[in-house]
Amino acid sequence: MNPVLLVARREIDVRGRTRGYRWGLLVTAVLVAVLAALPKLIGGGGSDYAVGLAGAQADRLQATLTAQAAQASDTTVKVVRYPDEAAARKGVAAGDVEAAIVDNVTVIAKSVVDDDLSVLLDTAHRVAATEGNLTAAGIDPAKVGQAQQVAPLKGVSLDGTGEDATVRRVIATVIVVLLFMLLIQVCTWVAMGVVEEKGSRIIEILLTAVRPWQLLTGKVIGLGVLGLAQIVVIAVAGLAATRVTGSIPDLPDGTYGVVASAIGWFLLGYLFYAAVFAAIASLVSRQEELSGVLTPATMLLMASYLVSFVSVASPDGTLTRVLSVVPPFSAMVMPVRSAVVPVPLWEMALAAVLMVAAAAIVLRIGGLVYQRAVLRTGARVKWREALARAS
Repeated sequence: MNPVLLVARREIDVRGRTRGYRWGLLVTAVLVAVLAALPKLIGGGGSDYAVGLAGAQADRLQATLTAQAAQASDTTVKVVRYPDEAAARKGVAAGDVEAAIVDNVTVIAKSVVDDDLSVLLDTAHRVAATEGNLTAAGIDPAKVGQAQQVAPLKGVSLDGTGEDATVRRVIATVIVVLLFMLLIQVCTWVAMGVVEEKGSRIIEILLTAVRPWQLLTGKVIGLGVLGLAQIVVIAVAGLAATRVTGSIPDLPDGTYGVVASAIGWFLLGYLFYAAVFAAIASLVSRQEELSGVLTPATMLLMASYLVSFVSVASPDGTLTRVLSVVPPFSAMVMPVRSAVVPVPLWEMALAAVLMVAAAAIVLRIGGLVYQRAVLRTGARVKWREALARAS
């Protein structure tokens, strides 16, 4: 088997079989599904009302209330008919109904009518009264209703506002957080693996069978597969939860393409940062020293994270447009920007080409640093010395 693939398989087996990874993957999927369904859970299961009707226009009111409830998927209205006002008052007092309408003139309730129910009752009253007035004037209400059935205006927002834009901003925010969390987690795995192998001197045994660049490449690929599995599981769990629960009834057009794009940008960003983290980690031999040397790389990743949040609020800003094509910021800014507003294809292509080139350069330099420093145990290898050796 190819040495690179052999190392990648080893990394997948070692890390993927740990309880921490498997349980973490399961908990993450469940957490994402719950968060995706949270708007629906908080909103509850809808509203159920019991309404009493009495008087000559009860039939008209019942038909209107039934039609309103049918249009509102989360609202049900139970209609109770009473022979007169006295019976309706008793029904309200006993709690059998929340409110009662008598002769389409009076609303009887124990106290203040619920706001949503008040809107339903007022709309039913107006519709029934209008139909009665039309009938009295010799006009067929059915024909008037047909004439009023006009398709609503189609909204087109030029400044990124509207319901779809709000959903897109939510999706973009989620993408920002997930990309940052996954990149920092998986790249830290790479760094910890390098230090662990170097500190335990296992690296000396491994390098008798494979070359340093093969070991580094296999490690990056193997742990990248595990990271890719995480982001795919998260994406599937989140989209499935929104569909099943209906927390977001209609996803904006292109949502699945946005998710696929985020996965692609995650891979490009991972190749860049994984090489950086691995090269830096090869400079030290103890886990205690790792957090200190990783600070520059972590700060660079954090800067991309913060800029991505700015991009959510200002997707067409000058800073966003520039950094969305400049590596390594483009790995997090471009998927966020494209999730909120349409991005010209040439800009996305340019950003992808530049990011691939940057990842290739960093992998080359990082591989040389790794090759020169990974066998040097004991004292920390200085940056100047490592770069001089890598040049």
